[in-house]
Amino acid sequence: MAGRMNIALSELAELLEGQLLSGSPETRVTGFASLREALAGDLSFYYDARYKDRLMETKATAVLVPEGLEKCPDKVACIAVKNPSHAFEKVVDTYGYQATAFEPVIHPRACIAEDVKADLSKISVAACAVIESGAQIGDGTEIGAGCFVGRNAVIGAGCKLFANVTVYEACELGDRVILHSGTVIGADGFGYEFDKGRHRKVRQAGIVQIDNDVEIGAGTMVDRARFGRTWIGEGTKIDNLVQIGHNVIIGKHCIIVAACAIAGSAVIGDYVVIAAQSGVAGHVNVGSFVTLGARSGVTKDIPTGKATYMGFPAMPVMDERRRWASINRLPHLSARVKALEKGQPAAEDE
Repeated sequence: MAGRMNIALSELAELLEGQLLSGSPETRVTGFASLREALAGDLSFYYDARYKDRLMETKATAVLVPEGLEKCPDKVACIAVKNPSHAFEKVVDTYGYQATAFEPVIHPRACIAEDVKADLSKISVAACAVIESGAQIGDGTEIGAGCFVGRNAVIGAGCKLFANVTVYEACELGDRVILHSGTVIGADGFGYEFDKGRHRKVRQAGIVQIDNDVEIGAGTMVDRARFGRTWIGEGTKIDNLVQIGHNVIIGKHCIIVAACAIAGSAVIGDYVVIAAQSGVAGHVNVGSFVTLGARSGVTKDIPTGKATYMGFPAMPVMDERRRWASINRLPHLSARVKALEKGQPAAEDE
């Protein structure tokens, strides 16, 4: 929804380079919402045939639809556009919530060491943030309230650290990195050796390196390397509550969805998608362009290639579906065996 949106359909069609298929050009929309949640006065969008019923039942005043739509719902104005999802995104960007524009300011309650390498007139540091000695901060970077930047850490230009982000000492962030609240970069890797009846901590002396244009969601942890670096490649996007172990390497432009865990020294290629609640064992390689379905468990190397894997242990998706089909037949097969043991005719497969 948008408090400052009030636009006629004719103007909206012109803005989106679309065509008004039904409804009055003078009709105005004052907000936006999904097909299911929209009310009178709202604009919505339709792009997937699976939601056709929602389109026909929506209470929205107007809907963005794909070009070539055969039938518009009754009492709903339709604007045909090339890509309804992208067009709706443009509306949201234009009329929706606007993030606070960057403004270089140092809060009087921020604590910044004297030898920090930064042009303080070109960065923003909020209340109760701490930046320790030797840290380096690029121009246009925002450090949110309560953040901690450790000694000799490097943060590039145009980064944004939301409230209560922690970047441990000597870790390195590229340009335009976004870290959401509660993210911890560079905590010790989970390394112990059992020695003389005790778990002895193995020193974690490496760093975390995060390349340009990475975004990491709230509550995610990226552990520092035992030696060398834990490395997140350019353009990778990581969701909330993800655990990335020490010495993991994640390639460029990957997507890692919520509640995944990647164990130490695993290597993830470029353009890999890892769906929610999946796990990758330590020292395992996942090749570039691979997709892992939700709750997959990777226990051995997966080669590079545009293929989808599922299950535990993860296997090609068609193999996993056949395995589940076999499992679903087990109750019927068990009943047949019991009938045969009793000398009774066994029921045929359905």
